[in-house]
Amino acid sequence: MNIFQQRRERLYQDFDQQSVIIIVGNTQKVRSKNIKYHFRPDNDLFYYTGFEEPNAVAVLRPHHKEPFAMFVRGKDVAAEVSFGERAGELGVQEKFGADIAYDIEKVYTVLPHLLEERTKVYYLDEQEEYANNILSWIAHQRRNTGFDVIKHYRQLLPFQPYIHNQRVIKDEVEISRIRHAVEASVHAHKQVMKKCRPGMNEGQLAALFDFEIASFGCKEVSYPSIVAGGRNGCCLHYENNNCELNNGEMLLIDAGAEYQYYCADITRTYPINGKFSDAQKTIYQLVLLALDSAISNIKPGVSWNGIYQTCVEVMTKGLIELGILKCSFEQAIASEAYRKFTVHKTGHWLGMDVHDVGAYHDAKGEWRLLQENMVFTVEPGIYIPEDCLDVEEKWRGIAVRIEDDILVTADGCENLSSGVPRTVEEIEAWMAD
Repeated sequence: MNIFQQRRERLYQDFDQQSVIIIVGNTQKVRSKNIKYHFRPDNDLFYYTGFEEPNAVAVLRPHHKEPFAMFVRGKDVAAEVSFGERAGELGVQEKFGADIAYDIEKVYTVLPHLLEERTKVYYLDEQEEYANNILSWIAHQRRNTGFDVIKHYRQLLPFQPYIHNQRVIKDEVEISRIRHAVEASVHAHKQVMKKCRPGMNEGQLAALFDFEIASFGCKEVSYPSIVAGGRNGCCLHYENNNCELNNGEMLLIDAGAEYQYYCADITRTYPINGKFSDAQKTIYQLVLLALDSAISNIKPGVSWNGIYQTCVEVMTKGLIELGILKCSFEQAIASEAYRKFTVHKTGHWLGMDVHDVGAYHDAKGEWRLLQENMVFTVEPGIYIPEDCLDVEEKWRGIAVRIEDDILVTADGCENLSSGVPRTVEEIEAWMAD
């Protein structure tokens, strides 16, 4: 039984025989005229089916003799010559385990009948491909039968709360793929760090990162790489990657490989010339202290928000000691004055999506407690814009973010990305080698 079948079997056990689950896949998007973007399947559809083609719909019926139905593109010789082989109806049964399969062109007429007498329809359609059809599908039976036939009044329910919380806890296959993506990213970050020097362009380092992860079988990055020199690091999602790297400034690189649809997400900040100035070193070590303080407390049972609170407290105390924040610790926490320089939260789930799905609160609205096999980032940062005139000049223009990928273990955690140099001494030694 492969991993996708195992996930379906677990789903069937969690839903009753009145339930039917419909998951709509992605369509391919046009980049320009007849040029399309590289296709990526919907993560939730892939999670249960392993199917990677566009224009697919999965219908899962727990406790049915044919529980797994798929709508897919039909075979088309001309289209396949131009754009590659399709599985077709027969292929999705033979290769992907579907019990029954139909051409996607028949979805409008056939899908309503697959609902049979089931009254709870769980629906997931992120691109709203069939948003204008779903209500008529669930009402089809009662509107198209005789007056004396039993009518089935169906509920339309969201499937996201179930699947997205399932995905927070990773299975062995998922952890293996994340490890590989992180391993590729660690290698690439180290090569970029070694090659970085004044006069290079940010785009050269972005291209080098892509080249290095390719040797690990990674065809894509998890998100557009952020390669930000100097003040560009103060832009959290900087993507231009087209500026020259200047001597005396820092490089902030936030980049991760994707391997078989699983993501890595690592950030490092270091001096472009390989040597920290005193001011750069001070801010860097403060951020690293916040990161390591948070990681040291991670284990099952710890509150998710406790990670953020630890980072905030460490950075706030440090900013006050440096005179960058001019108030007491109690005042800074109460007024959230620290947010002027820390800006963002300090982590997110990591998996098939780089900002992976799943709730951060439990059913009672309390912060979720960490569990074994959760994977997430911890990424504190301090950003001091050049135009921040109420701080000493030596601090202005410094942007530092350090981000690691963390796996919760039975009695603690594992820092999957610790192989990229992290301390001032490690970075300077690696860049000088």
